Amino acid sequence: MVFGGVPEADGWLLAPITPRDRVHFRTDRELPLAEFRAAFPADVTVTYDEGDGLYRVDGTPGTGDEMAATTRAWCATHGYATVGLRPETGVRRRAPRDLPPAFLDGLCRHYCRVSLKRLQRNMSTIRLHLPDNDDVDQQVAEWVLKAVSQYDEAKGVPFGAFLATQLSKWVHDLGRNAYGRTAADTENKQQKAIAAFTAEHQRRPSEKELAAYMGQSVATLRRNSQTVATLNGLRNLQSLDGGADAVEFVVPDSAEVPDEIMGEAEQTLLSHALTAACAPDPTARRDQRAAQPNVLGWATWYLTTWGGQTKTQLSADLNTSVRNMNVHADRAEQALKTRLSELGG
Repeated sequence: MVFGGVPEADGWLLAPITPRDRVHFRTDRELPLAEFRAAFPADVTVTYDEGDGLYRVDGTPGTGDEMAATTRAWCATHGYATVGLRPETGVRRRAPRDLPPAFLDGLCRHYCRVSLKRLQRNMSTIRLHLPDNDDVDQQVAEWVLKAVSQYDEAKGVPFGAFLATQLSKWVHDLGRNAYGRTAADTENKQQKAIAAFTAEHQRRPSEKELAAYMGQSVATLRRNSQTVATLNGLRNLQSLDGGADAVEFVVPDSAEVPDEIMGEAEQTLLSHALTAACAPDPTARRDQRAAQPNVLGWATWYLTTWGGQTKTQLSADLNTSVRNMNVHADRAEQALKTRLSELGG
């Protein structure tokens, strides 16, 4: 393969993968990346993974502690709380921009087409999170660039084979990032077991048959099935605002209705505001957190407010940590306050 006049094997040598120090962290709300990058020297790169809400600061070996201290100081000065901040050494990465532009362009065009063909069998999973064709194309391009940054040519594995292995993992990360790794993996295992049983017996399994096929007790299967059902319900989360069929929500005058009816209206108002606050923002860029539904924030608020569950119980039901729930719930709270102000005046 030749891209931009450079053989593929030679192209990787023009920008070899190198070790670097990295700082990982999350924040209570999204950082202004341009301002944050300005706090570091020019050779430091800052990236943000919208999927898992993780910020990464990469620099030369030996600068990890210094970058961590700079990050803490900048966030504290500007009023941002960090979560799980830690430096890491020996992270092997390359910057795609260091490759010759013509080589990188040709390589990405070729492997984006290859990736789309390989992902056809996973398209139903991808469509759950990326219904628009342009979004799918952009996500695949991002995955190819991510593989370029991680590919180690010294291991002797062709880039195409490495990319194929990573794609199969990153597809399932879409669900893991949106709904929690354990819950998404549970759903994936159930779907695979049902498909395998159906192919073998030409019918769908009963509850007992599926439990036996997966090597689980019926009680465990029921608990996991409830988690899967919760995920399916959350996928349907949509804003009550937008859309051609949207109906104006009118708050009744408390002087004209009985107290019990007003109480129901207030609850409806809160439910409406919460759903709208956690739904995707259609004006946000796809790589921004606001462009994705805040399902954990919605579930935490709704089920602890109206469902009568504690965060500990909900954490067990959804197979995620209380800390993760708190991060998403705090983000929902900020948007909820704005929504209530808009709706209630």
